[in-house]
Amino acid sequence: MRARTVPALLVLIAAIAGFGFWDWLDWNTPGPLAENKTIVLPRGAGTTEIARRLGEEGVLAHPWLFVAGAAATGDFLSLRAGEYEVQARSTPAAVAHLLSSGRTVQHRLTIPEGLTTAEIVAILNGTPGLEGSITRRPAEGRLLPETYFYALGDPRQGVLERMRNAQAKAVDELWAARAKDLPFEDPDEALVLASIVEKETGRDDERAHVAGVFLNRLRLGMRLQADPTVIYAITKGERTLDRPLGHDDLGIESPYNTYLVQGLPPTPIANPGLASIRAALRPLKTDDLYFVADGSGKHVFAKTLAEHNQHVAELRRQQNGATRPAPPR
Repeated sequence: MRARTVPALLVLIAAIAGFGFWDWLDWNTPGPLAENKTIVLPRGAGTTEIARRLGEEGVLAHPWLFVAGAAATGDFLSLRAGEYEVQARSTPAAVAHLLSSGRTVQHRLTIPEGLTTAEIVAILNGTPGLEGSITRRPAEGRLLPETYFYALGDPRQGVLERMRNAQAKAVDELWAARAKDLPFEDPDEALVLASIVEKETGRDDERAHVAGVFLNRLRLGMRLQADPTVIYAITKGERTLDRPLGHDDLGIESPYNTYLVQGLPPTPIANPGLASIRAALRPLKTDDLYFVADGSGKHVFAKTLAEHNQHVAELRRQQNGATRPAPPR
């Protein structure tokens, strides 16, 4: 009896050793995937389900050996669901390492400067790959326009919170480095002016100049007379204005109408980028009090109303068509 047991035990040991060698060999053998491929592994999938899906996607030649290899190497419990880009001919060991690292595919989302919070929320709601609804919407101006990266399945509210935190951090840092003698009581007022600068010009070489003009007006007690504030008074930031501003619009009763109300509006009118925030806090020192768009994307600046009116008249002649004088800006 004992004589027969020993050979049987040896056979079992040899079989286990042979299986281990076969599993090790498969674990380190390039897989059948012919080219790089993006795969999605759903949340809640266990190792067996992950292996099955990897086999269906052509990543693994022997999914069941992948399960054994993951168990032997300790990766069994660390494989993570998500969206991954698997390199062609990846070994099962490389695949397990990728899935254990959590290096999921990163998607890019760029938020342009000058959008309202409602417009940014609409972008997030329409962004594929994000999940969930937005239940807490930050106040106007509190989101930083920037490029953000996200993984498949990230929550929309989480991405929005990242934008809010980034804006708060940027404002704090730029406020600490602000120029002296600015007529702001707090960073919130600077953010309001930055939003107006953002909507007035998209040119890096003009932002500080525009900010300097508006700050001169604030110091002198002049009205800002900024068209974008009137547009915000009409739309409340919830929609775009699909027509040009008319003369009657300048008389609309609203705390955002800087043609009627002296000083800054009560809140930002958009979400300004870093350049506009920096311009509001480190403006150009200038004597200019007026500016007008020249039709090419630039502005012409003036120190006096008479000089400004000359610029307006000259631009009207060049454009050959405008009949209503531009209001002082």
